[in-house]
Amino acid sequence: MEDQRSSSHSDGSATESSPLFGRSYTYWSPVEEGVTLSWRDLSVYVLLKQKGQPYKRIINNVSGAVRAGSLVALMGSSGAGKTSLMTALAYRTADHTVVEGDVLVNGQPMGDYMRDISGFMHQVDLFIDHLTVSEHLHIMARLRLDRRTTSQERKQRVLEIMRNLSLLKCRRSKISTISGGEKKRLSFASELLTDPPLLFCDEPTTGLDSYSAQKLIAMMNLMASSGKTIVCTIHQPSSQIFKMFSQVILLASGRLAYMGATSNAAEFFESLGYRIPANYNPADFYIRTLAVLPVSEDSCKQAIKTICDHFAVSDFAKEIDVIVQYEFHMARTMQIPTLFTKSRSFRKGPFCWTKLTWLTYRYLLEIVRKPTTHLLRILHKMLPGLIMDPILFVSVAYTIAGLRQDLHSFSLTLLVTIITMNVATACGLMFSNAFESVPSAFSVLVPFDYILMITSGIFIKLSTLPVILSWTKYISWLMYSMESLSIIQWNGVHNISCEYINPEIPCTTEGREVLDKLSFSQNNLLRDIISMIVICIVFHLLALFFLWKRIRK
Repeated sequence: MEDQRSSSHSDGSATESSPLFGRSYTYWSPVEEGVTLSWRDLSVYVLLKQKGQPYKRIINNVSGAVRAGSLVALMGSSGAGKTSLMTALAYRTADHTVVEGDVLVNGQPMGDYMRDISGFMHQVDLFIDHLTVSEHLHIMARLRLDRRTTSQERKQRVLEIMRNLSLLKCRRSKISTISGGEKKRLSFASELLTDPPLLFCDEPTTGLDSYSAQKLIAMMNLMASSGKTIVCTIHQPSSQIFKMFSQVILLASGRLAYMGATSNAAEFFESLGYRIPANYNPADFYIRTLAVLPVSEDSCKQAIKTICDHFAVSDFAKEIDVIVQYEFHMARTMQIPTLFTKSRSFRKGPFCWTKLTWLTYRYLLEIVRKPTTHLLRILHKMLPGLIMDPILFVSVAYTIAGLRQDLHSFSLTLLVTIITMNVATACGLMFSNAFESVPSAFSVLVPFDYILMITSGIFIKLSTLPVILSWTKYISWLMYSMESLSIIQWNGVHNISCEYINPEIPCTTEGREVLDKLSFSQNNLLRDIISMIVICIVFHLLALFFLWKRIRK
């Protein structure tokens, strides 16, 4: 069969469609024809900080395939690697995770484009509680649908999804008031807005009662029957829910213990002497069989190894291997055009400013509907941190230092201190958006701060700076702050008494002379304050730019 496919391709008349899969390999649409997800020799490692053990292997050389229109249960005991495998397939792994192996969709490598053709339903529902169901979906449609989609098309799409997932009756209800099952369906609806052909769901039934869980899986089953491929990690489903899955993947200690039709799993385990007791939930039986019990850890691990080894050479594994080999064979021999790359250019996501506008609108809606909470947040966090703390600091330090005791000087000192703190906060905001981790941000921020401190006029006289470094003082808000505070305290001082007179050390009697020695100008107060405000705005704009860059990734 493989030779026939190769020869037909070499003749320039490659088969347009495969009877095995019922879809075209020369020109196909993942949305119209569904997707077959396949992976080969997939391993997942988590980097550790322990000496002598740089990493830990979570998934051990796993291969498999999921056909279009399948509802797949990814199961296993705690620590088996369910979520690690699914996030690796979905290209949504966390930091410090290394993935080896190949993942194909309809015979094509995906890479980061997997995010564009798939949806990912997280275990924890993240909502703005004071939005209604309809508002949430309309805002998500604005954030996720193609920017060329008309308002009417967006409304129709939202209405269709609410109707299909039985959310119409609660569309005007606030999310905080709807049931757990409705929240799960709302989370599911959010991922269906873009009509992805492939869906990954992490523990979708967590926190639901048996009826709500069964209703949710039934809806997923209906979606799968329409051609979507849905992969779910699930923990201890009921027997009724388990029967709804067309395919099951059982993991044990990072290895594949079984993969295939749900109805054939019992046959495989019975062939190894593991018979399901009468009136016993098959899902519970499989998980218990593949669990490592603390009281008999060695024997459990040996039993799991035996099961995994037997499956690797079983007919069920060979059936899956045929699909995997076929997908990778087509990827090698058909030289399929990069349709995914072309499709990516067809779909144009919303502009960054559009997203920012709707996110701001969502935030303002929450403020309008819950003003007390946000007022308290401002009074408790923002006001003390950015205004009250500088006031308290200046009030105490100003008196202790014996600075000029007039309201004008005190007020200006307070103003400069508040602006300085806000500039420093804006700088931190910029660095937090520019770097992926705290250590990498600090590796640049600390030298940057040292340069600003050196050129602030505290340690080195600014007029003595070499030409190659003199420009740095103009980006140092510490220099502007230092010059402003010096002007406030020394400008207008005309009688400085010298308690001890030393002929070798000249006595400075004028405040202007003090400023001159520091290379400061008494006419720069307004310029310094405006410069710090400009730097603060620039830092905020840069923070927004780096946030935009991270969104594009």
